[in-house]
Amino acid sequence: MATAAGTSPERSIEIEKKFDVDEGTPMPDWASVPGVADVSAGEERHLDATYFDTADVDLAAAGVAVRRRTGGPDAGWHIKGPLVDGGRTELGWPLGDGQVVPDQVRAELARWTDAPLEPLARIVNDRIAYALRDAAGGVVAEFVDDRVRATDLRAGVERAWCEWEIELGPAAPADHDAFFAEITRIALASGARNASSASKLARALGR
Repeated sequence: MATAAGTSPERSIEIEKKFDVDEGTPMPDWASVPGVADVSAGEERHLDATYFDTADVDLAAAGVAVRRRTGGPDAGWHIKGPLVDGGRTELGWPLGDGQVVPDQVRAELARWTDAPLEPLARIVNDRIAYALRDAAGGVVAEFVDDRVRATDLRAGVERAWCEWEIELGPAAPADHDAFFAEITRIALASGARNASSASKLARALGR
């Protein structure tokens, strides 16, 4: 039987921008972005995630990802829904015990599939996270510098890369497009490239 993982998931909307970078690319001066007053010290995180899907990868086909991840402030089971209006709804539950997908997670996935779920990919990420804050101390966005090692568990293929992500925070400006346009300008000028894949999972699977 599946283990319990809490009845009411935490819910958030993830709006982010990703970039490919070479290892060691210096972090830009994010304090030059309008609305960003200072940048926190970096916080190191070791993240280890196993992603699950059906034998026919029904979830991936629907733009949905489910994972169990250890490490970082949001360790647990997560469902990331399809991209809608530039954002993805993310649901989260505590880790629980073992790798069996909890009943509460399966119940949320029922709108897309009720087929058995099996491990799809493992993604190990050494991350340094920075908070971009406004003059009042509110978090405008979180910037993360990721060094990723991924294994496509079904194909037996390993991949590694580095990337940056900027995810909007509670104090993000109302004009998201203008904010990300400036972020993109600064990132590309600092040596970053537009992301080659839509997500870490897609890249782990060679997509």
